[in-house]
Amino acid sequence: MNFSKKILFAFLSIGLLGIAATSSTKDIPPTKQKQGVRKIVIDAGHGGSDYGASGKYSHEKDIALAVSLKLEAEIKKQMPDVEVYMTRTTDVFDHVKIKADKANAAKGDLFIAIHCNDAAGSRHSEIVGHKTTRVKKGKKWITKRVPEYRTWTSPSTAKGTETYIWGIDKNDSKARALQENESLFEDSAMANEVKDFNNPEQVAAISLRMQQYAERSRNLAFSVQDEFTKVGRVNRDARQRAVGIWVLQAVAMPAILVELGFISNPEEEDYMNSEAGQKELSSCISRAVKQYKENIEAKMNLNKGGK
Repeated sequence: MNFSKKILFAFLSIGLLGIAATSSTKDIPPTKQKQGVRKIVIDAGHGGSDYGASGKYSHEKDIALAVSLKLEAEIKKQMPDVEVYMTRTTDVFDHVKIKADKANAAKGDLFIAIHCNDAAGSRHSEIVGHKTTRVKKGKKWITKRVPEYRTWTSPSTAKGTETYIWGIDKNDSKARALQENESLFEDSAMANEVKDFNNPEQVAAISLRMQQYAERSRNLAFSVQDEFTKVGRVNRDARQRAVGIWVLQAVAMPAILVELGFISNPEEEDYMNSEAGQKELSSCISRAVKQYKENIEAKMNLNKGGK
């Protein structure tokens, strides 16, 4: 089953569970229509004492920050009506929980984490000569000629971009983030109710919102990868990591994590450290975000027109 079918199946299941949970209760009160994309949170991965992955001469934290700052500028240029919140603008370290707390406190409509990938190189060995040694065979010592080896590791040849959304196995964590940080019930019959994760109506409303965010995250992830492909980057697809990526399920908004390339590959390291490469990467992401924003707002306008 491919990525899009897996995510669709998972959240159809969530929807059915939410409907089942409310089968003996009143209809789910309407939740407030979520606004379009007005604030984007950009998280430059790692920072400070946390270097992230390292190449021959550079570190992930520095590339992530450089591209994030260019992305901020590009978004402001292409979408002047959008506010950008940066979890960091300098070389400082924050635990991922603090980053998630910052994003939730900012009440962003979209979360974008910027990172670099890493892969182990290949191990090689070759015989460079022979030496004579004495070994014990039974009760006797014998002289034996054995080969001498030279071993080395060649740099990784892995290349390309990946974009992640939160893992299906982390739906409970995402639901908790939504429950704790979103005002799902404004302008509804439940507006004055205390948040209760055991309340079937609230669980169903959160499940519906989570499905919406999963779809938006998935669509943006594929759009980012498409933009990278257009400029010749190797497309390693939109993905879900089996163990999940904690910060993606901890923020109460659609969220993606972009792996810009492999810092362990010298060619990719040079590209990601170059001004042209960073500009190209940030422009690709910005174009995808602009299309994402326009699609959401077009759908919202269509829904308004149909009322």
